[in-house]
Amino acid sequence: MVVDLVVIGTAITLGPLHNSGFILLLASRRGVRKGLVFLLSWLANLVVVIACVVLLTGGTPPVHHSTPSTAAVAAKLAIGVGLVLFGGYRHRQPPRPHRPPRWTARIDDASLGTAAALAWLLQPWALVGAGAATVVAADLSSLSDWLALTGYCLLATLSLLVMETYTVWAPGPAQARLNALRTWLEQHQDQLIVTLSMLAGLWLTASSIHELVA
Repeated sequence: MVVDLVVIGTAITLGPLHNSGFILLLASRRGVRKGLVFLLSWLANLVVVIACVVLLTGGTPPVHHSTPSTAAVAAKLAIGVGLVLFGGYRHRQPPRPHRPPRWTARIDDASLGTAAALAWLLQPWALVGAGAATVVAADLSSLSDWLALTGYCLLATLSLLVMETYTVWAPGPAQARLNALRTWLEQHQDQLIVTLSMLAGLWLTASSIHELVA
């Protein structure tokens, strides 16, 4: 479970779409405040998903090869295969210019509520779903599993936390460097999406197959 959560959390935190959107928020009017709301909403999303899974399992992992356990692994396998297929599909598409989403033109006037909603909108839900399927195996009577879940949430939020902290402590240099990072992310968006989808998908597929046959 721990390695799967590390892979999923890393793929989430490196996603180009939410990182580009977050940089735009930070550069807007009241950017630090909007960024903090976005960050907290993003983290709350992950916590809510984990809480829902824990409520369903009661904090006790289902017996290996039982129906609930097999269903969770099968869901993770389906997500992994879907990510691989999606990555392959995006790789075969011809390059196309990326225009900023329409909401970016109104980012300066965005409310804190809008910033919070954007965090949920920009979540990579396939990876979050894979994380949920993995969390089914968590045993909340074990301190190590508590630490694994906490580490997963923090890892999936790490890029936002770093950018928010950098902007608070060094707003001038942060704005210039983060704008350059956003430009790079937009220029390499397709390559990043394909790479993250393929790597995470292949790992989840292999891990799930191993769990099903072991």
